[in-house]
Amino acid sequence: MARGGPGGFDVNALMKQAQQMQQQMEQAQEQLKGETVEASAGGGMVKVTMGGDMTLREISIDPEAIDPEEAEILADMVQAAVNEALRAAQDLAGSKMGGITGGMGGLGGLPGM
Repeated sequence: MARGGPGGFDVNALMKQAQQMQQQMEQAQEQLKGETVEASAGGGMVKVTMGGDMTLREISIDPEAIDPEEAEILADMVQAAVNEALRAAQDLAGSKMGGITGGMGGLGGLPGM
């Protein structure tokens, strides 16, 4: 009944494949919640841990980096470390999701695709 498309296109098979892909993506997103990436800046004076689900988990600042006269430098290091950790988390998510979608980019506007 579903074979009404050109060349015997099977809509049911396509829907089943889409449902399987959705389930795999949900599983991968759940797994990403348990994974972390780390990044640092300022020669390791600022370290950031980011979850695979794009959540900031931890910021560690070496006490040597805390100088009231150089607060702007510390802020720059924190920003750099957070941005690097975010990029790493996006790469991690992209690699997990890319295997599911077969490398198809822009699938439904999902982040990390």
